[in-house]
Formats: sequence, C-alpha cells, structure tokens
Amino acid sequence: MPIAWSRSGRYPLACMTDSPLDNFLLQFHQFSPQQLQLIRSQAGARTYQPGDYFSEAGRVAQEIGFVVAGVFRVCYFDRDGTEHTKYFVEENHFVVDLQSYRFQQPCTEYVQAVTPVHLLVFQARVWQELSFTILAWAQVEQQLFTRALLEKMNRRSALVSPNGATRYAQFLTTFPGLANRIPLAHLASYIGVTPQSLSRIRRKLGQLPSAPDATT
Repeated sequence: MPIAWSRSGRYPLACMTDSPLDNFLLQFHQFSPQQLQLIRSQAGARTYQPGDYFSEAGRVAQEIGFVVAGVFRVCYFDRDGTEHTKYFVEENHFVVDLQSYRFQQPCTEYVQAVTPVHLLVFQARVWQELSFTILAWAQVEQQLFTRALLEKMNRRSALVSPNGATRYAQFLTTFPGLANRIPLAHLASYIGVTPQSLSRIRRKLGQLPSAPDATT
C-alpha cells in the first residue's frame, strides 16, 4: 500500500541546501554535492491537478514521487463501491505504493491529488540504478523503507478513538494546518464520519468551515 516518508529528524544546518529533496536525503547520509546533483538529475518534474491520480489500483508501481508542493490522499473503494480515504501525503514526503513496488504486484489503493501538486518523479529502474554509482544508496533506501512503515503506523493511529470529534482533534494536532487545505469530504472520510457530522464537529470546536467543499 502507498507509503509516505516524512521529512523529520535533525541534520547539521550547514548541510542544508535550497533543494527540499536534498535536505530530506541528508537526514540519512552525508551525500556529496555531486551525489545530490546526480540524484536530482534522475528525477523529472511533474504537476497534478485536484482529482488527478499518481498511482491507481490494479497497476504495478513503477514510479517513486517526492512531493515538493501540494497534498495527495491515499484512498480505496470497498466492495459496496464506497470510497475511503486512508491518509494524506503532503510536502517533503516521498510517496509510492511500497508493497507494489517491492514485490511488483498490482496496487490495491489509489494516490490522488486533492490540491495542485508539484512532484519530482523517479522511474523505478532509474532509482534502483543509483546504487551502481552511489555505494550508500541501498542502505539509504532501506532506511527510507523502515521509516515508511513507521510513518504509515503513525498516520493511521489517529483513527483509534471511537469518537469522531476526538479523531478530528487528533488530526489537527498531528497535522496542523492541513485541515484547511483539503476538501471536507476527504477529511470526513479519513476520520470516519459524514461531511455533515464533520461540519457540526468543526462548529462545536469554534472553527470556521474554511476547508474546500469539493469532493475531488
């Protein structure tokens, strides 16, 4: 299923660059400027509009994306055709259907833009070939995968409360600033309530309904 790799942790301020991708990777290894330039050169820039899909169920993941700007959601459809949002992927995160990528099996979920998104995209073959020229790449990739699994657990942990208002409050704490960037329908799906219930929760908490109302 799709995994988000977050930009967290610390690294020397002197190592920071103007590239979000560089700064993310420097958390895992002290790459040289030449190595960082090589990595960047292997990625292509791509933009998505709300409703566009980065990956779709039924297809094998062949790309790895790094979100420079914007927000994706990971979603799926149940047997009744009802759509469910599992979590969101915002700036400074890698996104890929990890199980599909690693085992070359069809994706079971969708990754869809909910805002305009600017993405750096690595083809799977090119990503893997970086290990031929950067000796530490395989080790860094494994660290990314490990963090990806932890990120997935953390992003789903906001749903453990049986109370919708508590789940929404937990979302606000875990992802400050994100609620007003995504459509209310998707946020309601994520915390497991109807859009109408979420509107009531927001009013009760004294929040203005400033999030987009569109469903895609």
